[in-house]
Amino acid sequence: MSLSASHAPVAPWHHRVLSGLARYGLILALIAVFAAFSAATPTFLTAGNLQSLLVNSFTLLAIVSVAMTFAVSAGGIDLSVGTAVDFASFAFVSLVLAGQPVAIGLLGGIAAGAIVGAFNAVLISGIGVSPFLATLGTLFIGRSVQQLLTNGGNPVYLPPSGVPDTFRFIGHGTISGFPLPLLIAILVISAAAFIFARTRFGRVVLAIGIQPSVVRYSGIGLGRHVAVTFILTAIVAAIAGLILTATVTVYIPSSGNAFLLNAIGATFIGTTLSPLGRPNIAGTVLGVLLLSIVANGLLLTGLNFYWQQVGTGTLIFAVLAFSFINRKTGGA
Repeated sequence: MSLSASHAPVAPWHHRVLSGLARYGLILALIAVFAAFSAATPTFLTAGNLQSLLVNSFTLLAIVSVAMTFAVSAGGIDLSVGTAVDFASFAFVSLVLAGQPVAIGLLGGIAAGAIVGAFNAVLISGIGVSPFLATLGTLFIGRSVQQLLTNGGNPVYLPPSGVPDTFRFIGHGTISGFPLPLLIAILVISAAAFIFARTRFGRVVLAIGIQPSVVRYSGIGLGRHVAVTFILTAIVAAIAGLILTATVTVYIPSSGNAFLLNAIGATFIGTTLSPLGRPNIAGTVLGVLLLSIVANGLLLTGLNFYWQQVGTGTLIFAVLAFSFINRKTGGA
């Protein structure tokens, strides 16, 4: 005979507290760091700083983290997202310096990113290499290729007189006062959320990450979906590379790798927003926002770079630890 609701066992209070912290830990952490930095430095809440936080810290990391979310959702990881960022930047700069129109440069940048993704897809879906090892190899190969193409890693500058106004607009323009880079990031986030929530492809990718064997035996085509996922991952990362180039008007070899660890951190922080611990776009975006606020706030307080990394790492550990404890204790 089943227990009535009034006689259902009640979890110990400390389990309920841990469960609440785990379920809402990301949101609570966001509120806590926002309040802490608002109190710690008077410049944090200024309009100029908040805009800088969103445009300079949030935008590019958000796009790269969305790319990472695709790979992690399929049960893998992509250590070569920075390579896709760099190849897109190099392709665009090279095409513009060769006299090609901006549109051709942008298409070339996207194509260069897609090549990185296609290379990963062949290794993972075609040969059967694990995503970690495949993309790690692509990272090393991509870094070496960039060194070879730039005579040891020399930056490639777009001359001030040779930067088209239309391209400058991508990095610095506004639409009705709204920064265009941030608008592009919002469009990328929205498109990714739509793919996961409303398309068959998105549902299959999520299923691959949970039960790949079920997908394999259902006849859906696991290899094909994984291949498309890693190509899409690289294309999304390439968008960040184009925005980065439009902002600084220079290609710097291996600069895209600066986004890698934070993108991984944001994606896995975002899994705490899911009751099942699965990657999700909303969680990833909140994870990026959390890391961006911490980086910006610690910079304003005057702490040096190394302490900023300690603070960021500690925060990532705390959020993930609460989630792990909750799942281990069976918290609802």
